[in-house]
Amino acid sequence: MPNRFRPGTTVDRLRRCAVALLVSAVTAVLTAACSSDEEVYVERPVETIYNQAMDKLLAGDSEPAAKDFDEVERQHPYSVWARKSQLMAAYSQYLVNNYDEAILTARRFLQLHPGNRDAPYAYYLIAISYYEQIADIGRDQKITELALNALSEVVGRYPSSEYARDARLKIDLASDHLAGKEMEIGRYYLQRGHYGAAINRFRHVIKFYQTTSHVPEALHRLTEAYLSLGIQDEAKNSAAMLGYNYPGSEWYLDSYALLTGEDQRIGQEDQSWYSEMWDSVF
Repeated sequence: MPNRFRPGTTVDRLRRCAVALLVSAVTAVLTAACSSDEEVYVERPVETIYNQAMDKLLAGDSEPAAKDFDEVERQHPYSVWARKSQLMAAYSQYLVNNYDEAILTARRFLQLHPGNRDAPYAYYLIAISYYEQIADIGRDQKITELALNALSEVVGRYPSSEYARDARLKIDLASDHLAGKEMEIGRYYLQRGHYGAAINRFRHVIKFYQTTSHVPEALHRLTEAYLSLGIQDEAKNSAAMLGYNYPGSEWYLDSYALLTGEDQRIGQEDQSWYSEMWDSVF
């Protein structure tokens, strides 16, 4: 009788497949056991988890600390410690530059506890997480706009808070950044002869970013663009506004030179020229 289990027979192949499946099954069980050992749920007192998280945070281990703060909320969702842990988790995530997670965690805290006394800090943490992601003006400025809106919300909701004082400083910096982006685009259009598009950008800076450092240049570039279009009156109006508000600036000297052909510092006789222009404009 032939040996059914001789090498190469169908039965032999089936036997080898069965052994392979058995090995795979054992491996899967062992892997699952190892995984379950890592993620096993062990209920612990809330103070124990929270203090462990704080110890890690103080030791500079912010990412593991964030996970432990999350564990406080997971195991004891209705405790006072859970509310504290939400904010501490957001702060821990912020420290390791996990800005998106920090923003989401802080927003969830505000949704669950809008009237909590720590709400101002949550709003500030959201704002600062956006603010620290601001890129240079050569890149898209969507994050800068989000930062400006979030900072303004801090000031609008809690104008007397310590967070509002810092937010006001950062609002000025964010506004200056956005104005810088508008100026970059405006100069691009101006250099390529797209004067109408350039004028729109410069006027936007003057209207919406009046307190930024870019306004004097914006007025000068308006003068330059209007002159390029042959619109003398508008060019003079822009130069007059520049001279009235920034009489000692280099940008005014440049505008004066464009209009008069004279490259010189403003003398006393020039003061009457832009004063008359200012009166005629307004």
